[in-house]
Amino acid sequence: MLRPVLVGIDGSPEALAAAGWAAREAQRHDVALRLVHAWTRSPHPSALPSTTSQHHWARRILREAHDHLGALYPHLPVEEYAVEGLAPSVLLEALADGALLVIGSRSLGGSTGYLAGSVALHLTTRCPTPVVLVRAGEQAEDAHQLNAEGHSATNTPYRDIVLGVDLAHPSDEAVAFAFESARSRDAPLRILHGYRPLPVTVTATGTGAAVASEVPAEYEAALDALVLPWREKYPETVMTATARPGRAQSLLLHAASEAGLLVLGRHNRLRPGPYTGPVIQAATHHARCPIAVVPHA
Repeated sequence: MLRPVLVGIDGSPEALAAAGWAAREAQRHDVALRLVHAWTRSPHPSALPSTTSQHHWARRILREAHDHLGALYPHLPVEEYAVEGLAPSVLLEALADGALLVIGSRSLGGSTGYLAGSVALHLTTRCPTPVVLVRAGEQAEDAHQLNAEGHSATNTPYRDIVLGVDLAHPSDEAVAFAFESARSRDAPLRILHGYRPLPVTVTATGTGAAVASEVPAEYEAALDALVLPWREKYPETVMTATARPGRAQSLLLHAASEAGLLVLGRHNRLRPGPYTGPVIQAATHHARCPIAVVPHA
């Protein structure tokens, strides 16, 4: 990843949390961090301080974020972009030479911040690059395991990276993102596929039971075949791949409850309207860790 990491900045505390996550990601990959703020001309200029233009106000928001990050990551190159326009369009255009977009949210059910409402939905369904959604309050230590005293700390190993895999529509892009995320953190990678158990009628000879027992092995074999080239490419990464019966949403949310990052693939197919699918929708509403949504063909 040589291109910069982008983060949407709107002056809110949640955007600063996203900026912190983006800064750490940029630092891990030795690339620049680009702060992007979209602003529009207000029909009521009196809403802003009378002596401050809207553009100057936008620059102030960026400067405050830059100063905050500079104190934490003094050697990280940070760029500032204040662009007039609507946030989805501005951020999509800024991604022309960006590698990754990071946006934040006030809360899981909040009504402000980039992750809430139509802005996040539009970006998640339209971005040509991976989008990372960061919840409010995310700190550097949250990506790490608890220390011996049971407290958050940055000097402990990283938490697991969890990758959700749909064997019917596998995504090399999501697998690559997950492996690279694990490698850059020296973190374990857990790959999970959820499948719906087939109804089985057990016959007197037990044939049905035998067929049912073969189903998990079939999924496990498909998972092994999927990850084999990546296991060879990243031999140092500790990785497990598991197929389990159940709804993918529930399985992944449970797996991600103690994870440092949840990675999900999104089919890069335009639909008539915003659509993410039930797994991504459930994750964006309920996952407590950051979520990376990776588009694929």
